[in-house]
Amino acid sequence: MRQRRIGDQTVSAIGLGAMPLSTRTDRPSREDAVATVHAALDAGVTLIDTADAYAADESEFGHNESLVAEALASYGGDTSSVLVATKGGHTRRGTDWELDGSPAYLRRACEDSLRRLGVDAVGLYQFHRPDPDTPWEESMAGLRQLVDDGLVRMVGISNADIAQIDVARSIVGPALASVQNQFSPGWRFSADELAHCEAHGLAFIPWSPFGGVSAAGALQSSAPAFAELAEELGVSVYRVALAWHLAQSEVVVPIPGASRPASIQDSAAAADLQLTAEQLARLDES
Repeated sequence: MRQRRIGDQTVSAIGLGAMPLSTRTDRPSREDAVATVHAALDAGVTLIDTADAYAADESEFGHNESLVAEALASYGGDTSSVLVATKGGHTRRGTDWELDGSPAYLRRACEDSLRRLGVDAVGLYQFHRPDPDTPWEESMAGLRQLVDDGLVRMVGISNADIAQIDVARSIVGPALASVQNQFSPGWRFSADELAHCEAHGLAFIPWSPFGGVSAAGALQSSAPAFAELAEELGVSVYRVALAWHLAQSEVVVPIPGASRPASIQDSAAAADLQLTAEQLARLDES
């Protein structure tokens, strides 16, 4: 598979978004979920995106991290090159999603993630979402401390604007490796942040690259130009969408969600789909 860079690590151009394995109401069995992660690894995926808050509710907080750890431990091949990117800063109250970006909470969350993932340091630890009750600078200082204390190797931020990216750069320093924002054929409002990441050598990780769980199934109808090109090429509309993502910039590393082996296998194949300038122009104009 084609490769991209996140900080000092080379990863597959297509990652796996593991969230659907834990948060969907119709999520797969644990056996099928592990099989999905294994299928991703078989396809050459070396980036797995998870989070402590990816769970059905508060009672099983950390479900997704534990699942990813189990899948990696039970895989028969070499997983030493796999970068597991997790997140902290979202809390759960029952099924509700809440926020805590305080340095003290982030440290506790990171330590719990280390335990669930079974590692000494998190490869990429991402601040899940800005907390309006905690100054951004304080959250960034908390992340920098995690790096300084050896709990985290690289830092990422999520749902951040350009000003927040620059504050993170100034506080976290060279350990800041990525920005994970929403971006898809139907949601292109983070284009400025993407360009800013490119200018400063940060990876841009689009979440919900198909528009989110509720919208992904309708991509065929909601993105007609993508569907038309997919039919011409004889591939899925999802493969075309990911190829379009990759063509935006060399810093883009999409993380499509998957809950079945066939889904991540199809997504991984997008790394080999090179769209022409004319095809990209059609998609960009849609």
